[in-house]
Amino acid sequence: MAPSAEAGQKHASMRSPFVRLAELLAGLEPKKPLINLSVGEPRHAMPAFVAPVIATHIAGFAKYPMLRGTDRFRTAAANWLGRRYKLPRPLNPATEVLVLNGSREGLFFAALAAKRLLGDRSSKPAIIVPNPFYPAYGAGADATGCELVALPAARETNFIPDYNAVPDELFARTVAIYLCSPANPQGSVLPRATLETVIARARKHGTFVFADECYSEIWLGDNVPTGALEASGANYDNVVVFNSLSKRSNLPGLRCGFAAGDEKFITAYAELRNVAAPQVPEPLQEVAVAAYSDEYHVEDTRKLYREKFDLADRLLAGRYKYHRPDGGFFLWLDVTEIGDDETAAKTLFQDAGLRVVPGSYLARTTSDGNNPGAGYIRVALVDNLDLTQEALTRLANFRKYRIR
Repeated sequence: MAPSAEAGQKHASMRSPFVRLAELLAGLEPKKPLINLSVGEPRHAMPAFVAPVIATHIAGFAKYPMLRGTDRFRTAAANWLGRRYKLPRPLNPATEVLVLNGSREGLFFAALAAKRLLGDRSSKPAIIVPNPFYPAYGAGADATGCELVALPAARETNFIPDYNAVPDELFARTVAIYLCSPANPQGSVLPRATLETVIARARKHGTFVFADECYSEIWLGDNVPTGALEASGANYDNVVVFNSLSKRSNLPGLRCGFAAGDEKFITAYAELRNVAAPQVPEPLQEVAVAAYSDEYHVEDTRKLYREKFDLADRLLAGRYKYHRPDGGFFLWLDVTEIGDDETAAKTLFQDAGLRVVPGSYLARTTSDGNNPGAGYIRVALVDNLDLTQEALTRLANFRKYRIR
């Protein structure tokens, strides 16, 4: 029997957007030197302390690391959270922090742990995500057999889903609700009031809030993003945050991050991870200890991103419905005057030498046939200033685009 259209759409949304992009561009040759703007991989210089720290602790590669993380790592992560946010109380490193092999696997395994911990819900279990969303959220829903409920994040609401519109019935059967602030791909920052409302409703129904805060240190204006633990009230019940060093410290290959928050979840999460999840070598955890103890390299990184968005402000004004996001390092550009987002990605690749991601590849087509990523492209401003200026200039001068 042939698969239904709905099943085909679900299958497409579960596939890697980068695999789909490679298939889309197969056989095409760019007419200009290629600039890859598709992957959110920071290409800034990594901190100078990385190699010396690894060299000092190199013997740690000769043993299996403990799954929960070293005491030094968990203390460093807890202390960093305490400095960065106005927390209701200090986190307990022993029971409320867990090392991750990067946040992606952590966000995926979190869905499995939540489903395992909560057991049966009022009816078919669900996982709520923003739409567009990071693919790991959807993979977690798929692996647990939960219904993936994707809330549209549209321009009209500053690319923030309407969480107030989620009915109580849905919250009652939800295993976890994933938040992302600053958002990937649109860069929106969730207001504190929104965080407080979502957390309160989640607690009422016994739902977990998983806050993906990987872009928390890249803010592009004066407003520092509020964290979910900061908005959690007097305790951390039902709230877990995920962060890593990939974006903050330009260390995407280190594969080191953490989960922190609700103690009962962290305990159950650690039990599952102890038999299924990858470990983090101790020398890499020592690099993380150094990274979470230093803010100078983070300030330099943030300054460089702001300079790149200053270029975008100047070169893309009046084009692609550009607006400067609140955070993150992506442009989310309207390309409807070029064509649909797949056509735009192909044309920009072939004619302008720019590799970008079609927005529809990052979102789920909903039951009404709407895909909130359709008509957009995601552009990662992860290169140096000179290469970024060249890429933005090509975008600004693209011959098929008519200035609005």
